[in-house]
Amino acid sequence: MQRKSRNGLPAYQRIQSVIRKRIDAGHLRPGDVVASERDLAKIHEVSLMTARHALASLEREGVVERRRGIGTFVAAPKIHFNKLMSYTEQMASRSLTASTKILFAKVIRHEQEATARLSLPPTSAIIKLERLRSAVDEPFALETCYLSHAQFPDLLSVPLARESLFATLERDYKVELGYADEEIDATAADPRIADLLAVPRREPLLRIRQVIYSTQGKAVIYVLGFYRSDRHNLVIRRFR
Repeated sequence: MQRKSRNGLPAYQRIQSVIRKRIDAGHLRPGDVVASERDLAKIHEVSLMTARHALASLEREGVVERRRGIGTFVAAPKIHFNKLMSYTEQMASRSLTASTKILFAKVIRHEQEATARLSLPPTSAIIKLERLRSAVDEPFALETCYLSHAQFPDLLSVPLARESLFATLERDYKVELGYADEEIDATAADPRIADLLAVPRREPLLRIRQVIYSTQGKAVIYVLGFYRSDRHNLVIRRFR
């Protein structure tokens, strides 16, 4: 029988809660060693099997990583693409604080792929917004967003280094985002992207081309994103 703690939680969940709180408080950071199964069992007065179950569950969630013969360590945070969310929302869902550096923000023309993806005439003026997305003091992704300038004429006056693009569109332009169509493949980091993402040149990256639609089915944003494969997980549920 699974032993319960005083608050009614199973003992393994109590151990997990303690570890998570230490991580959230910054007492344990990515790469730090987590107490061993034997030490956890002794500290929490539980069986070795219970301590092992606690760590195994945290490993499945991506909170820790276990290296055979070495020990258990706090895992580097990863973002899971399971739902259409802004970068800020994705980070918040993992208890991380997002930061953004704007690399390019101008109105341009003659960007044929972007206008085609947005179902606009080829010579349409579009907003190009390139941002380096970071968390825990390291870069996670390089994203370039394209939007219709005619539809969002004052968008570049918004401090998008601090504010969510999704929230801005919903609040200021009353656009309700509904779903996205995505093309996903692997690519290698060119010299510029490698420098920006702090990875070796030719490092494998996850590349996602994403067209985000409103609930009315209108293409609103085209995003070309390059994501560090060691910081992002793509989780897909399939049904038969």
